[in-house]
Amino acid sequence: MNERIKVSEFAQALLELSKPIDPFDMPLLDAHGATLARDVYAGERLVLREGSRIRSTQIGLAASIGLDRLPTRPQPRVVVISAGNDLVEPGQKLIDANDEFETNSWLLTTAVKEAGAVGYRVHMIPETDAALKDIIEDQLVRADLIVISGEREDESFDLITGVLQQLGTVTAVTPNIEGSGNHNYGTIGPDKTPVVTLPGDPISAYISAELFIRPMIRSMMGLRDLHRPVIKTKLTNDVLSEAGVHSFIRAVFPSEADKSKVTAIENQSDLVGLSDAHGLIVIPEDLTNVKAGSEVDLLLLERRFN
Repeated sequence: MNERIKVSEFAQALLELSKPIDPFDMPLLDAHGATLARDVYAGERLVLREGSRIRSTQIGLAASIGLDRLPTRPQPRVVVISAGNDLVEPGQKLIDANDEFETNSWLLTTAVKEAGAVGYRVHMIPETDAALKDIIEDQLVRADLIVISGEREDESFDLITGVLQQLGTVTAVTPNIEGSGNHNYGTIGPDKTPVVTLPGDPISAYISAELFIRPMIRSMMGLRDLHRPVIKTKLTNDVLSEAGVHSFIRAVFPSEADKSKVTAIENQSDLVGLSDAHGLIVIPEDLTNVKAGSEVDLLLLERRFN
C-alpha cells in the first residue's frame, strides 16, 4: 500500500527536485515568456527586475536601450506521456467496453503550458514495459521534467512504476486528497531528470497538476509566485467533504463582477464541471460539512466568464 502523504509535504518534496534552470543570455525574441535572471539597468536606472516574466513590453524596452539579448531562465521543457492498454486516441473508434479516449496527455500538456512551460505531448500510447521504457529514454534528451499518467482506474500504475524503477529512483505515494489516486515521484536517467506520475482519472490528474506540477514548473523558471492566488469568498450552497482528507471542490462565480460568493458545482465527477469551474474551494482535513453562508478559501483558476 502506498504511503499517505500530506499535501504540503508532497509539494515540498517535489520542489526539492525542481531547482531553477541555469540562466543564460538569450536573443530578444527567444527570451519572450522566459524569466529574467538578473536586474537590468539603463545607466544607473533599474528598468527590468530579476524574477519577472519577459513580456512584449519588456522586449520592446530592452531593444530601446540597445540590448539584443537578455539574461534569462528559460521555460522548462515538460514531456507528458500517457500509458495503458485501454487508451484510444481521440478521433479513433472505441473497440470494446474497457476502452476509453486518452484524455490526460491533452489536458496536462496544455496545463503545463498555462503554468509557463514548453509542453511536449508524446503522440504514442505505450502498452508494454519495453515500449514505455523506450519512449521515456528517447524523451530524456529534451526533458527538464517528465509527467506520466495512465488509465482512468489506474490499472497501468504498476506498469509505469516498474519501468521508472528500472530507470532511476522513485517513491510511490498517495496525497491526502479526497479522491486522489496513486502518484510516483523521483529522478530517472543519467541526468537525474525529475519525474512525476499522476492518477489516471482526469479530474484527479488536473488537481494534482495544479497543486504539484505547476509549482515545480514555476520554481524551475525562478519565479517568486509558485501558486495560483487564493481568495476569501462566501459559499452559497452546502458542501459535504470526506473526513480526514483535503477536498478541492469545483465552483463557479455568479458573474465576472461578483467574486463575493461562489457556488459548488453539483456534479463533481464530471469533466464538464471541471471545464466550467472558476476555482477550487479548499476544504481542510478537519471539516466534513460546510454550510451555505460560510467563508471559504477559493483557489482561482484561469477562466474567462461568458
